[in-house]
Order: sequence, then structure tokens, then C-alpha cells
Amino acid sequence: MNSTLPTDLNPQHLPQHVAVIMDGNGRWATSRGLPRIAGHRQGAKTLKELLRCCKDWGIKALTAYAFSTENWQRPTEEVDFLMLLFERLLRRELAQMHRERVRISFIGDLSALPKSLQAEIQRSMTETLNNQAIHFTVAVNYGSRNEIIRACRQVAELVQRGELTAEEVNESLVEQHLYTVNTPEPDLLIRTSGEMRLSNFLLWQIAYTEMYFTDILWPDFDRAAFHQALLSYQGRDRRFGQVKASLSA
Repeated sequence: MNSTLPTDLNPQHLPQHVAVIMDGNGRWATSRGLPRIAGHRQGAKTLKELLRCCKDWGIKALTAYAFSTENWQRPTEEVDFLMLLFERLLRRELAQMHRERVRISFIGDLSALPKSLQAEIQRSMTETLNNQAIHFTVAVNYGSRNEIIRACRQVAELVQRGELTAEEVNESLVEQHLYTVNTPEPDLLIRTSGEMRLSNFLLWQIAYTEMYFTDILWPDFDRAAFHQALLSYQGRDRRFGQVKASLSA
């Protein structure tokens, strides 16, 4: 439903899949004299609002980088809080997201997470599997290099067992073994808080993704900020490595 889409955005040229690196929660809290966990709590509200905005504006998929494999190195108190926050949010928001026909997926090495959180994750994915309003993917204990190594191992095992020859290994085969199997690649990647790096996020999947960096800290990334990101995206010329027909003649 595009009823609230800003008039200066072309509904025919919206990204179908947006990925976000949610950066700046800690700095947002510190600048207000608050503990870092207050920033994570506010950041969760921002993510919920962005999900609703994507759904309202007709964007079919949103993937959020919630916790990387490197984030375990943060203070134990902060990590514990984040795990608890994920679990609480799932419990509290699941029924509402299900009603709004959100399909929830989690990607990453979920086996390292607390058992109670794993159970909530499994329940949310199972309950919402057939929902089709928007596909909401959360990357938790996710690292792109780990994901690619895991895919390589699985493919190597198939070759080892004689179910596959080395010549048959191609892009689509590798993609079948990534966490994101059957999910279209992101059209737009947004990173907040002025950092301009990928931080081991979706390295395979974003080969032709448009990137948008903003100085806004994640908890302040509202609909107006998202609107600006989409305007920037709509001004891009996506060629996927090819030359425009008019130029190649």
C-alpha cells in the first residue's frame, strides 16, 4: 500500500529489498549522558518504525544487521542486554508482526545464542513463514566471511561425495548454500552514523547493491531520513556492470 509514499518518490523505482547497518546506538546514548543500552533500546524502536515504513511504502524486504560475529567482544553486560532485548522484542512484538503479515527470518550462526532466544527465533520463523506483506530478516551472530566459508564447505562435501563435479560449481550453486537462499539481493544498503565500511555484512549479496551513507545516528534515523536515502537511490543509474544501450551503440 503506497498511500503514505511521499509524492516526490516514484513508486515504480523503489528498492524491493533494503539492507541496513544500524550504527551509532552507543554514541547516541553517550551524547545524552545515558548508558549504551538506552541507545540499543531506542535503536530497536527505530528499526520497528522503519519496518512499518517499508511496508507502508511498498518495499518488500528489509534486512537488518543486529549483531555481528565480532560483537561478542563488547562488554559482557552489553552483550547480555542485547540478547535479552532480542528475546523480549520477539515475545512482545511477534503477535503484532504476525497480524501485519510480516515474515520473519534470522540469518547467522544461531547455535551460539542462548537457548531461550533460539527457541523464540524458531517460533517466530515458523509462525510467520507464510506471511507475504514484507520479508524482515535479522542478521544475528552473522559474519559474511563465515557464511561464505560455510557454503564452500557444503559444496566441497558434495564434490567429495561424488554428487557434484568441480566444473559444476557456479554462482547459483554457491547461492543455494548461503543463509540468504531464495532471498533477492539488496537493491539498497544504508549505513548510519558516518561510518563508510561494510563490516563483514552480506559481502556476496551486495555485489551490485547501491550504497547510501549518512551521518545520522541510528536511533535518529526516522522516516524523513529514509525518504532522503530513497531519493538518493532514485537518482542513481543502475547498470549492473553493463553500459547503457544508448552509449554502447
